[in-house]
Amino acid sequence: MPYALGQRWISDTESDLGLGTVVALDARTVTLMFPACEENRLYARSDAPITRVMFNKGDVIESHEGWSLTVEDVSEEQGVLTYTGKRQDTGEENATLREIMLNHHLRFSKPQDKLFAGQIDRMDRFALRYRALKNQYEQLRSPLRGLCGMRAGLIPHQLFVAHEVGRRHAPRVLLADEVGLGKTIEAGMIIHQQVLSGRAERVLIVVPETLQHQWLVEMLRRFNLHFSIFDEERCVEAFADSDNPFETAQLVLCSLDFLRKSKKRSEQAAEGDWDLVVVDEAHHLEWNQENPSREYQVVEAIAENTPAVLLLTATPEQLGHESHFARLRLLDPDRFYDYDAFVEEERQYAPVAEAVSQLLADAPLTNDAKNSITELLSEQDVEPLLRIIEARDLDEEPRHEARLELIDNLMDRHGTGRVLFRNTRSAIQGFPSRHLNLYPLTIPSQYTTAMRVAGMMSRGKTSEEKALQWLYPEDIYQQFEGEDASWWGFDPRIDWLLNLLKSHRSEKVLVICSRAQTALSLEQALREREGIRGTVFHEACQFLSETKPLRISRRKKVAHRC
Repeated sequence: MPYALGQRWISDTESDLGLGTVVALDARTVTLMFPACEENRLYARSDAPITRVMFNKGDVIESHEGWSLTVEDVSEEQGVLTYTGKRQDTGEENATLREIMLNHHLRFSKPQDKLFAGQIDRMDRFALRYRALKNQYEQLRSPLRGLCGMRAGLIPHQLFVAHEVGRRHAPRVLLADEVGLGKTIEAGMIIHQQVLSGRAERVLIVVPETLQHQWLVEMLRRFNLHFSIFDEERCVEAFADSDNPFETAQLVLCSLDFLRKSKKRSEQAAEGDWDLVVVDEAHHLEWNQENPSREYQVVEAIAENTPAVLLLTATPEQLGHESHFARLRLLDPDRFYDYDAFVEEERQYAPVAEAVSQLLADAPLTNDAKNSITELLSEQDVEPLLRIIEARDLDEEPRHEARLELIDNLMDRHGTGRVLFRNTRSAIQGFPSRHLNLYPLTIPSQYTTAMRVAGMMSRGKTSEEKALQWLYPEDIYQQFEGEDASWWGFDPRIDWLLNLLKSHRSEKVLVICSRAQTALSLEQALREREGIRGTVFHEACQFLSETKPLRISRRKKVAHRC
């Protein structure tokens, strides 16, 4: 359409500018003035994102003076339209209104207004926008949403756990994979999926103090989740913004020891109105019916007010069977209400496990298995499902669905069901196997003498206490010889370690000790005897350097003892 001075156009990309007027033209450009906002726009004549405003007979239009006109006729002179009709305020017939006098604030916000005014895009742009919205819709409804955006390898068993738990509304589960199978990754995937799906906005992660920075970095680097570490200093600073410091951030990371030491902070954390709480190393939550630990009480108070709870531990029964029940009680106090009833119920797990094993293996069900399934699922009629499973003339798909339905019903009604997830190295393929290599060494005479004297002086101790003391002969030697004595000067384990390091100079070596002091002594021995420099990592350290060829660390779970 040719342009003319005085014509009225509207911007397709900036509809809030109102109605524009053509005020200048040349061979390549057209200038529009928008009186409603007192702004000008310069467009290329060949591809200007503007739409001509033209009204038809029967439309009601408004002048910039405020009166309205019902259009009865439209005429054009030198490219500018003139509307003739009846004024609604005075009833005047054959009143005229030139388009330059139209209301400057006119906008086409409704879809039908834009359609009738001809304010539509080109077909290729519409098709592109349609495909983009369709792809966005497919992505939002994908069952894998939240699982594919992380910076980590997609391992099947981790994906299964994250998908199974993350799609639930307010999941309350115990992740008990063995060490090294990726519980942190699974928890991060669940958090990521819950946040992206809108099921969780406020998340609290409670971890041992030594793991705070590890969790902080993992959540940021792998899932782009920006958590804030809360300690006493941060809580004091946040007091100016809120009476409850935990309300000043949506994603919070703090240590269990911090909450245990301060009753005020633990109460504030319990009142934090969280959507999801994650507790790492949950086996430290010791419990018995008469005297639960302070750590357990803190987590219990938070879990009572939180819809979704994730507990992480590689050793769920480390502190005893009673503490394992207590962690299940944190997740579902109605389901696990009494320890004695839980123990009695566990005795009935064997027939359930046997029946599920036969269903998973697609093996013919024995009469005992059928009777067990019928008895366990007495509230529903399972005979039709059993007949489908045994009907060998049917296709595999209906038989497979019937087996899955029975398995799901058994899981929902008996045992820990969908509350506990545990993967083991023996059941997961692709992980390197572990090998134990023993190197017998002769105990030095300095140690035997010190241990003999210590045994004579500790006759009142139990055999268990003596055995624990003799695990560390260097400590016994140090007690008698004083702090200035260097046990690592004659200990054959130091010589063995030095020979190992010198034969593997180009490789990175990790030495795990049971105590921080042992790690510090090893670092001193390696540095002074052979000039080997290593990085020591223990409770007082926050970061572990990756630039050194040797790492000496102290962990509470002992893999190797030096």
